[in-house]
Amino acid sequence: MYYGAVQTLAQRVTRYIRHRKLLHPGDRVGVAVSGGADSVALLRLFLELRAELGVVLSVVHFDHKLRGAESDADQQFVADLASQNKLDFHCESGDVARYSTAKRLSLETAAREMRYGFFKRLLLEGRMTRVATAHTLHDQAETVLLRIIRGAGTRGLAGIYPWLSVSSSQFSACNRSAIEHREQACASIVRPLLGVRRSEVEAYLASLGQSWREDSSNRDLRHARNRVRHGILPRLARNLNPAVREALAELAEIARAEEEYWNAEVERALPGIRPEHGDVQLAVAELVKLPLALQRRMIRATAQVLNARLEFRHVEEILELVGKKAGRAVLPDSSTASVEAGWLVFRAAPQVSPPVRDYEYRLPVPGKISIPETGMLFETFFISLPMKESYSPDNLLSLNAVSGDLTLRNWRPGDRFWPAHTKAQKKIKELLHDKHLSVAERKLWPVVARGDEIVWVRGFPTPAHLKPRNGQKEALLIREVPLSAGRELMT
Repeated sequence: MYYGAVQTLAQRVTRYIRHRKLLHPGDRVGVAVSGGADSVALLRLFLELRAELGVVLSVVHFDHKLRGAESDADQQFVADLASQNKLDFHCESGDVARYSTAKRLSLETAAREMRYGFFKRLLLEGRMTRVATAHTLHDQAETVLLRIIRGAGTRGLAGIYPWLSVSSSQFSACNRSAIEHREQACASIVRPLLGVRRSEVEAYLASLGQSWREDSSNRDLRHARNRVRHGILPRLARNLNPAVREALAELAEIARAEEEYWNAEVERALPGIRPEHGDVQLAVAELVKLPLALQRRMIRATAQVLNARLEFRHVEEILELVGKKAGRAVLPDSSTASVEAGWLVFRAAPQVSPPVRDYEYRLPVPGKISIPETGMLFETFFISLPMKESYSPDNLLSLNAVSGDLTLRNWRPGDRFWPAHTKAQKKIKELLHDKHLSVAERKLWPVVARGDEIVWVRGFPTPAHLKPRNGQKEALLIREVPLSAGRELMT
């Protein structure tokens, strides 16, 4: 929602945060800063507003490793911003290009998955209660237009939500009524700038004399979003509607309210679904009494119980089966829908899990070792303190803590670990439960042990008592890279 130009930008953002209930006093907010104008402005606004909002700030940065030295310079710029403002800096990097190829995703989608995976881990590990991203009104308009072009229902037209709850199993968009009930119960990703134009962001930074980084990939017209941003939307604004971005953002607002209504209707009708020996069934006689719009949503909701994501064509195929009162359809992930004895039956594809064997290796310090069971190469090396490199302090081990032989292995039942920033030691089984892993991934999850003590677990911060102490001159870092990328390190 755009609030006009009478108030200052900071006042409008405060109003938006309070109207949407995005933050609460005491929240620990990680501000996601890429180095671009939008995210730098978000950080400066939060620095201006943190006393009024009653929040504790830190800076979060993910390096996508897509632009070589330019990416490195972006990371250093953000690290310097955090240091200048005496804020904790949480940084991680990932090979987006490799991930994109392996998962057959576009670079944009792969980058988002890896970046949001990092945000999710920070939240689930308790290092912060909110991550704030710098999506603006322009981002909202671009998203809505792209979804219209590609095909979308009201869920897609709802665009970028102001609030995403983060659970162990998924990111879910919270509508307004859901926020009322869940605002204290879930860690969240929030978007405080959705009502702000990009031009206002740049004017705000200019008024502060604050520089930012320009991402050269934002001009690359091979990416669909850039073609919309630099070509289609400006032409629509010049030739059809100067306020086209605001109109698209308002469409998203309307669609979110429609989704809220229909979600409530679906929840009212959901008791008609019954589980049966791992299948999910919906009474055909009850389904056909509903309006067509609700029939479609009920079919989607029922399929989602089995994690089957249906496209429009799948829903229409299932409705055709319902009309015939017979037949079978194959759905995404090889799940099926069939009409049997008056019931619409959704059946998940059978899962065949290969046997998983334990592994155990001596971890050289310093040194490198390939672990074929994980497809990763592990490297240990010493770094000087204080750090000049942009490694997270949460990943460092005190040399005193790792004296003696270290073993790299998969975790075993009964293993326990106490990640920094958490209240108590937990079983590793419980920690991994929150990562939404397959059975095989969970079983093979690597840990480093010194005797019976677990000193390192992938994806979790070093225990507080094992971190380097003030005055120590060196620390140990354990890192891993895919074997295909790590072969060069082995030579």
